[in-house]
Amino acid sequence: MAIKEEMKAGISILELKGKMMGGPETIEVHQRVKDLVANGVTKIVIDLGKVSWMNSSGIGVLMSSLSTVRSANGELAIANAEDKVKSLFIVTKIITTFNSFDSVEAAVDYLKK
Repeated sequence: MAIKEEMKAGISILELKGKMMGGPETIEVHQRVKDLVANGVTKIVIDLGKVSWMNSSGIGVLMSSLSTVRSANGELAIANAEDKVKSLFIVTKIITTFNSFDSVEAAVDYLKK
């Protein structure tokens, strides 16, 4: 799993690439979120456009990341989930937990408010 980070208007965008199937790479996502929050960044977009698959460990990392950000009175949004990942979110009803957007730009616009 590769993580590319970018800042736009004080909002961190984490672009993930690969599979979120657990292990050190997936855990690194939550660690990156914790580091951002520790440095005062409380608005984060996780771009899933290049994530080809995710299992329960991947969902757990996203949930933990959301909890970390919300505990700091911030917000985390999901963007660009591919059809396979989006259907997993729908089946597990996790889609109702996250603010999910079809593009990073839409997620950033939402978080600017």
